[in-house]
Amino acid sequence: RTAFQDELLGVLRALGPRRSDEREARRADRTNLAIGPKAKPAPTTRKASGTRPRILLIGSSTGGPQAVSDFLTGIGPRFPAPILITQHMPPVFTRVFATGLARKTGIDVCEAEDEMVVEAGRAYVAPGGLHMRLKLIGGAVRISLSDDPPINFCRPAVDPLFESAAEIYTGHVLAVVLTGMGQDGLRGAQKIVQMGGTVIAQDQATSVVWGMPGAVAKAGICAFVLPLPDIAARVKRFWGGAKD
Repeated sequence: RTAFQDELLGVLRALGPRRSDEREARRADRTNLAIGPKAKPAPTTRKASGTRPRILLIGSSTGGPQAVSDFLTGIGPRFPAPILITQHMPPVFTRVFATGLARKTGIDVCEAEDEMVVEAGRAYVAPGGLHMRLKLIGGAVRISLSDDPPINFCRPAVDPLFESAAEIYTGHVLAVVLTGMGQDGLRGAQKIVQMGGTVIAQDQATSVVWGMPGAVAKAGICAFVLPLPDIAARVKRFWGGAKD
């Protein structure tokens, strides 16, 4: 195991879910999202946006800490856009998560603070216990944190981040939905696509739980549904050869 994995092991044990809950969640995901016991047609996809994204969003839950780490390692430390991450985690653990990501990936990763200006090349992790949204003030995009009621039983939730980014960046949003139980992120992903942006989902085979990525994949709003090791390369292509 890597040092990053060791450091997060205690986090994962503390935030659960317990084994019985995890087994129940897996059964629910299989019941709700599986297409059939044998035939599993590829999810319907749609054409990706032809505009160059100006922001990268990541939403994840169960299995997400390692998936996010692997993905960010793949895109590398000189990424040309801001990266906003909502990982379902309780308070305190998100700071450890951000610190570990920075150390492993070489990207400037921090736990987000209210009113922070969003800058290219930096990654921001939503603090545990707070929703993270974006707002536009005087031409600058800033982070807005709130303790509003949980959304999709989560706080932070993915939907507030996705929806607020779609309003500000319109079609210049690229969102990646990684492994996680439930359907958090679906509503926000739908808005991103409605505004002309692009959504990518992790495939079922490489997801710990194919709930969140499965929901957006089944909705037919993804440009790509890919194995985790292939997502970073696909994301980097969006910053080369696209129109501004």
